[in-house]
Amino acid sequence: MGLTRRQLLKRSSIGLGAVLFAGCAVPEREMVAQSPGRIPEDLVEGFDAHYATLCRVCDNPDGILVRVMEGRAKKVEGNPDYPLNLGKHSVKCEAGLQALYHPDRIRTPLIRDVRGGEVRSATWDEALDRIVSKFKAGQSQPKGMALLTSPLKGHLGLVASRFAEAYGGRHFALDTLEETVLRQSMKTVFGQSRIPHFDIENAKCVMSFGSDFLGSWLSPVHYSRQYGELRQGEKRGKTGRGILIQVEPRFSLTAANADTWIAVRPGYEGALALSIASAIIREGLADEAAVGRFRQLISAETLAKYSEDGPEAVKTGVSAKRIKELAHEFVANSPSLALGGGSAGAHTNGLFNLTSVYALNILVDNIGKAGGIIFNPESPMPGVPDVRKSNTLAEWKQLAEDMRGGRVQLALVRGANPVYGLPGEIGFSEALGKVPFVVSVTSFHDETTAQADVILPEHTYLEDWGDDIPDPGPGFQTVGIQQPVVMPFGSNGGTALVPAGTSQGFGDLLLNLAQDVGGSLQKDFKDWGSFDDVVREGARRLYEDKKGALPLNVGTTTASSFDEFWIGVLQRGGWWDHKAVAAKRGKTPGPFPVARDPEFRGSPSQFPMFLIPFPSHSLGDGTGAHLPWLQATPDPLVTAVWQTWVEVNPATAKELDLKEGDIVRVESPVSSIEALVYPHPATAPDVVSIPMGQGHKGYGRYATDRGANVLDLLGSGEDKETKAFAWAATRVRLIKTGRRSRVPKTEGVVPAIQVNHAPVVQVTRG
Repeated sequence: MGLTRRQLLKRSSIGLGAVLFAGCAVPEREMVAQSPGRIPEDLVEGFDAHYATLCRVCDNPDGILVRVMEGRAKKVEGNPDYPLNLGKHSVKCEAGLQALYHPDRIRTPLIRDVRGGEVRSATWDEALDRIVSKFKAGQSQPKGMALLTSPLKGHLGLVASRFAEAYGGRHFALDTLEETVLRQSMKTVFGQSRIPHFDIENAKCVMSFGSDFLGSWLSPVHYSRQYGELRQGEKRGKTGRGILIQVEPRFSLTAANADTWIAVRPGYEGALALSIASAIIREGLADEAAVGRFRQLISAETLAKYSEDGPEAVKTGVSAKRIKELAHEFVANSPSLALGGGSAGAHTNGLFNLTSVYALNILVDNIGKAGGIIFNPESPMPGVPDVRKSNTLAEWKQLAEDMRGGRVQLALVRGANPVYGLPGEIGFSEALGKVPFVVSVTSFHDETTAQADVILPEHTYLEDWGDDIPDPGPGFQTVGIQQPVVMPFGSNGGTALVPAGTSQGFGDLLLNLAQDVGGSLQKDFKDWGSFDDVVREGARRLYEDKKGALPLNVGTTTASSFDEFWIGVLQRGGWWDHKAVAAKRGKTPGPFPVARDPEFRGSPSQFPMFLIPFPSHSLGDGTGAHLPWLQATPDPLVTAVWQTWVEVNPATAKELDLKEGDIVRVESPVSSIEALVYPHPATAPDVVSIPMGQGHKGYGRYATDRGANVLDLLGSGEDKETKAFAWAATRVRLIKTGRRSRVPKTEGVVPAIQVNHAPVVQVTRG
């Protein structure tokens, strides 16, 4: 039986139970987790305790250890056992503590009696009564409810999708930098849609197209650790230091750490990849078997158009001589690995680009081998979402049209901010305003929450249960466990650091609503209890065989009983089995996408510069902008903080009479923003780059009215094949405003310059 509302509210206020365990102090000796323990608020002896959980600030959650003293979370460290990050962690993990104690956290349920009016505090009973009545009234309208979330995996993703389906609604997942194109390229080249494990640490040469894997792409902590191993030289039997080649219009963090940076013309990454492939075959660098497999995907007729000295190669901005050099370097330094993603896939020809890039791996025969492409296995929990899927831009456009057409009566939003995170051209704010009833489940106000009729305060991840299957994984079956490390926000056992109030976990809220709304929802969830029970029962499937009769006793945690197994999983931060791997070879590749040139919004005559937006190293696509630690984290290249800047080539800046700190108006065919000029010698003359993450209009005191939102400039262009968001397909121009402001940065006031006799960076085109 599911919990009633009163049972849920009572349960959420009494504490964490006996599954949390105390740990020994560090750093005097290695941390040893112990069990059983007491709820953290009882630990008043002045000794540290350490709890293993997951960082939910990261898109692909890293395993972390949280230091807790006297019921208060004090410090976050990487979990040395968790296979994705092996003890490493990012600034995003550290900043999770600020979300827990943030002064702008929503303390109580809020109700807006008049659309567009002010909110008022309410009790949980009043807020839930209003929500339940609207849900009961809307049950008769098919597809009349839209559940809008961030991409969800694990059992929370299962509960959310089942809730939407049982109600007869639709579930939409928002990822501004969606990886739809990447996943389809995996399916085309390798016959499977899971993102593989890229074995960077055992490669000798890595050639990356657009994927800033050291900065923001997919799982940067995981890849950064591997990059360190790549550079170790003699380690693991390698004969020398590994080589990194970065092909990307913008000089990213990965480009800054590369041996070679190729400033390819935006949108022509696929053409360059095929030109390299053509050179490999024409020069006889690949064996005949590999060439045969390659031509199963790409015909000789298609490839012939991309000879290194042909017209298609010329479009890339890279010389024929350089293309041949890249071909030789890539093949000679075996094992070699080709990666593609980020801006390379964010064009109208994105699928062509990434498919061409990943096809290079066929020529060097690295599939299923150390230093190459290692497929990730099936989930150890069948039926539980294990892929971080998101909806395409085309699907979000259709949803906006449905909202404007009155076909959506209810919207339930959690962990997503589509008003901010979708291009302004879609008009999602206006569309959401047409929905009669909007509920937001969140810890903080944002641009989407500003349009909600009811706002429910949510636990942060340090107060809640969950699980996760890494995507991409480490090459073997892995499940991470998220457990609460402190009492829930504003509970009866809260401290003076946490104001009085109540928050709830999203999983428990959905289960509770299902019981109260009744009908098909109640029937579908009748066997589901609280969400921590759901997570616990999911772990039981890791312990028992498919018939539920015998212990598996495989992987890193084995036990004679499930209770013992469960404690061990919590202590370790999850479960994984190094022997549970996927097949070395993929299935038959799919049809090669249509070869096409990129299309850009804006004519070259009016808008002469390519715009390359890039996710902030700390703020991401803007989800971390409310945390001051992330705002104050310097950009790793220009060291700027707290603002939006425009990276522009110094020669281009001189032509436009621009200096560092000048405020320019960046205009696109869609809109305009203002930002600070930052001349950067490692910028192509016809490219400008602007970080994402700033420009919020209502995201707390640390983010609101700070900088500009580069997404406002973007057209709603799509990849021609997948209909994914082509966020790198817009052209702009710069207009000097005559105003100035110092760029807030930590490197000082001396601008970066290039010495003529000793160039720091050589741009390969222009």
